[in-house]
Amino acid sequence: MVTFRIERLNREFLRLIADILANRIKNGAASSAILTHVNCSRDLSHTKVYFTLLEESRRKEVTSALESVSGAIRGMLGREMHIRQVPEIHFVYDDSEKKARSMDELIDRVIKEDIKRSG
Repeated sequence: MVTFRIERLNREFLRLIADILANRIKNGAASSAILTHVNCSRDLSHTKVYFTLLEESRRKEVTSALESVSGAIRGMLGREMHIRQVPEIHFVYDDSEKKARSMDELIDRVIKEDIKRSG
């Protein structure tokens, strides 16, 4: 169960990391990531930052760029936030939108087949 404090930290991490990527990091590949969600562990030792891309073909390039700047982002978070421990940052590609689209397509196909059978 996620506590209210962890939820607040997740929102703050998302806001700050998005701002850092957009304005302070000079890596173009890393800046192209669209952050979707942050999930911080209860002991604040690790945080997963989920991202998606407009061009899925650049997935490996952007993931390696994000991993290369994660230490710099962590340092900037340490200066911005007033918490005792800044977690290690792990970037994870979020493919939930792609899965949702495929589920929508399956549902549409089933509805069309059902209409053909009953009609």
